[in-house]
Amino acid sequence: MKMVIAIVQDKDSNRLSQALVESNIRATKLASTGGFLKSGNTTFMIGIEEDRIEGVLALIKENCQSREQVMAPLSSIGGNVESYVPYPVEVQVGGATVFILPIDQFIQF
Repeated sequence: MKMVIAIVQDKDSNRLSQALVESNIRATKLASTGGFLKSGNTTFMIGIEEDRIEGVLALIKENCQSREQVMAPLSSIGGNVESYVPYPVEVQVGGATVFILPIDQFIQF
């Protein structure tokens, strides 16, 4: 038994959730916030048999695509505010960060 923890962007959350339900894979969804972009994420916790991990990873990969997003940079800290010009920058967002952990015991009541 393994625990798959997948952190995905909120825009991909509903699509992944639907795909997991259609594949009869149970998951717990938690709201989370990214530290770098301060944007909303969803963390999925999935307890799954080891022989089904590749299928779960394929679903995550299919439903959580990375994309480019234009955003205004954060203001300079401690710098000269008058000389700071907030030019938009393009950053890559989306996709998924996945952790796979061993589970010693799985109990469901």
